Amino acid sequence: MLQTNGPLSATLPRDLTASLVVFLVAVPLCLGIALASGAPLLSGVLAGIVGGILVGILSGSHTSVSGPAAGLTVIVAAQILSLGSFPTFLLAVVLAGLIQIGLGLARAGFIAAFFPSSVIKGLLAAIGIILILKQIPHLFGHDADPEGDLAFQQFDHENTFSELVRTIGDIHPGAAAIGLISIAVLVVWAKWRHLKNSVVPAPLIVVLLGVGISQLFRQLGGDWVIGPSHLVQVPVADSLAGFIGFLQLPDFSQWSNPAVYFAAVTLAAVASLETLLNLEAVDKIDPQKRTSPASRELLVQGIGNVTAGLIGGLPMTSVIIRSSVNINAGGKTKLAAIIHGVFLLVSVAFLPMWLNMIPLSCLAAILVVTGVKLASPVLVKQMWNEGRYQFIPFAATVVAIVFTDLLIGILIGLAIGIGFILNSNMRQPIRRYVEQHLGGDVVHIELSNQVSFLNRAALSKVLDEVPRGGDVLLDAQSTDYIDPDVLGLIRDFKEVAGPLRGVDVSLVGFRSKYQFDDQIQYVDYSTRDLQDALTPPQVLRILKDGHERFRSGRRLTRDLIRQVRATSEGQHPLAVVLSCIDSRTPAELVLDLGLGDIFSVRIAGNVMSRKILASAEYGCAVAGAKLVLVMGHTRCGAVTAAINLFGETRTPAEATGCQHLDHIVRDIQQSVDPVICRGLDQRPAAEKQSFVDAVARRNVLRVVQQMREQSRTLDGLIREGRIAIVGAMYDVVTGEIEFLAEDEMNHTTPTELV
Repeated sequence: MLQTNGPLSATLPRDLTASLVVFLVAVPLCLGIALASGAPLLSGVLAGIVGGILVGILSGSHTSVSGPAAGLTVIVAAQILSLGSFPTFLLAVVLAGLIQIGLGLARAGFIAAFFPSSVIKGLLAAIGIILILKQIPHLFGHDADPEGDLAFQQFDHENTFSELVRTIGDIHPGAAAIGLISIAVLVVWAKWRHLKNSVVPAPLIVVLLGVGISQLFRQLGGDWVIGPSHLVQVPVADSLAGFIGFLQLPDFSQWSNPAVYFAAVTLAAVASLETLLNLEAVDKIDPQKRTSPASRELLVQGIGNVTAGLIGGLPMTSVIIRSSVNINAGGKTKLAAIIHGVFLLVSVAFLPMWLNMIPLSCLAAILVVTGVKLASPVLVKQMWNEGRYQFIPFAATVVAIVFTDLLIGILIGLAIGIGFILNSNMRQPIRRYVEQHLGGDVVHIELSNQVSFLNRAALSKVLDEVPRGGDVLLDAQSTDYIDPDVLGLIRDFKEVAGPLRGVDVSLVGFRSKYQFDDQIQYVDYSTRDLQDALTPPQVLRILKDGHERFRSGRRLTRDLIRQVRATSEGQHPLAVVLSCIDSRTPAELVLDLGLGDIFSVRIAGNVMSRKILASAEYGCAVAGAKLVLVMGHTRCGAVTAAINLFGETRTPAEATGCQHLDHIVRDIQQSVDPVICRGLDQRPAAEKQSFVDAVARRNVLRVVQQMREQSRTLDGLIREGRIAIVGAMYDVVTGEIEFLAEDEMNHTTPTELV
């Protein structure tokens, strides 16, 4: 069923004009490819008709246009010669179509997802360059090389560049004038906004103008006359019956000829590869970035090739030249491809004389402009900026296609692109970094989404680099597939090689089908031995390192359920953290800590009270914590409330309706400088916010001082060097923690704090 993108009335005008442009370009290309292939001229047109109408209707692509493929020219010519007759070759085309139908039903189009994007973009740029180089001779009237021959080495023993040199001595003034005028019209049309947005496409004007100038030159006579060799040359039938007489049937008597099946397999393989590559390329230049179903396209191309073979047509593929012309002409839906096929059928059957009035040079101008758009310097710059792993396969594809032919160039580009992918997989198939857990360093190895046998060598190298007596964590949480060879390597290292070197191997995220259980061997929580061994400065270093991991997004991998079980018999926290109840400042998260690592005391405004002090004393004197961290934060709601209520005659309970809020507000207000606070409401918002943050900082310093002054227990532990009390400010905007210096906490006066 034909589907359009939006209302038909909105897309039909653009599709009609685009189909007309594609039709005009397709006529000489179809004829030229047939001529270069050594096949009857009409066979190329028949392939274009089937590719436009039948494939266009069944295809899932919105912008792709199918027809005889320039990339198959050499193969078609060789197979016609090898099989001895064109009807025998048609039988191979039918069989190739059946093979493609089988590939489509088997959903073989999935391989398109593995084509490197650098190769696809290289294909686009190369086609653009080839269009420019190959069409320049036609632009100036040197029409010795047939349209559609994209190979570097030509059948006339010339090559792309030698043909350009020969063009210098064979410029036809009339054809050249039409070609240059056509280029000028196309450029001006694209630059002038009113013309660019008009319904009438510039290529149609160029063709009409070319026909008109050609007729004018005919009246003038002399060297400016455009002869038949410089015009489109469609075979002319005397009648409809004569046109039907051009059709040929396959020679089914050759069904037992092995050479036919070899030719069919070759055609099917190459045509399928070219279709998938062209389809990917067309989707990349589609302004709406729609995705075409690859397997469906193989099925449809197979149906098209069976039909073409049965009526005497050449094998077809999705064609990047016609497809790019379609997109540049404004084609919106598959209707453009279908109508172009109808135009081909009607004009070749009933109006060949009219087509034969079109100068090749004006059609060459259209293709040159299309080539310039495909081989855009912007694309080259983009690929350069993406680095050598993208640029080298891109450039190699361009050079290979330009200096060989479309098929060989694509294969070379794919080989180089795949080589770079393999090299990349060998170098970086995994992500390796070292985590600093409480129990020591752990080498964390994150496996990629797809771990193939190609990754085995790199993984083996990384495992060999794990230090003796160390810990390694193999993380498969993001992995969908692991090759059996890689699983064997992991199993051998876990059970044999690792233990022999004293390496503890931990696993996480492996699926049950791999017969690995998640197992964490290293210590990722605080233990009694660890707590006893650490000093207060070391604990502070652990908190700072944890915050740095949080800030950089590199939080440690923890097995929280294991920590629940491990700490069920007792806890040995490293620190007591007094912080605000603000939802944006959870201590365990911003310090990247696990279960059992800290005592977390939370109260609005991180203020002091006897109960808070008792909690800190218990954490240090009884539970053995080595540090007390008082952590305030910017934009604190409790501090803001204390400042707003400063000097109010009403109590906080009366002002807010919160019965017990005054206990917190009064504590915080001890850190407010009444002089600076006056007139704060009239100051800019930024200045007021800065004052709030300064009070929050002063409040932290005051709480640190109060803890030592009001608790002989904590003060004694500090004097013995067993604990330390540290203040910190967490910035809710940047996510950074500023740990306050000891001098600031011990020697700053209240007035200096604000």
